[in-house]
Amino acid sequence: MDIRTLATEMDSMVVQGAIVDAVEKYFAQEANTSDYNNVTTTGKAQMVEKMKGFTDAIAKVNGISLHRTLVDGNVSASEFTFDFLMKEDSKVYWHEIIRRIWNNQGQVIHEEYFNA
Repeated sequence: MDIRTLATEMDSMVVQGAIVDAVEKYFAQEANTSDYNNVTTTGKAQMVEKMKGFTDAIAKVNGISLHRTLVDGNVSASEFTFDFLMKEDSKVYWHEIIRRIWNNQGQVIHEEYFNA
C-alpha cells in the first residue's frame, strides 16, 4: 500500500470536514488513539462515536487547514489547524500534528495528536 496516497486521501477528507467518514474509511477495527490531554480510544467503533459527538457539537466550521503531510515508511504525520465555533458558543482553535501508524492493509492502527 502507498501510505503517502492513503494519508493524502484521508487528510483531504478531514479538510472537507468529513472527519467521521475518514475514520470509518481508514481506521482498522482494532485502531486506538491518544492525545496530549491523555484522552484515549480503543477500537474503531469508540473513535467513530467520539468523532460523531464532537462534530455534532460544532455550530460553524471557520476553517480546517492542512499545512503539510510527511511520510516515513508506515508512519504519516499531518499538521492541521482546526477553527470551530461550538454550539455552546465556545471556540475551538487547534494547531496540531496528527501522527498515524498504518498496517499492511492500508489502515490506521494508531493515531496520536500532538499540540503544535
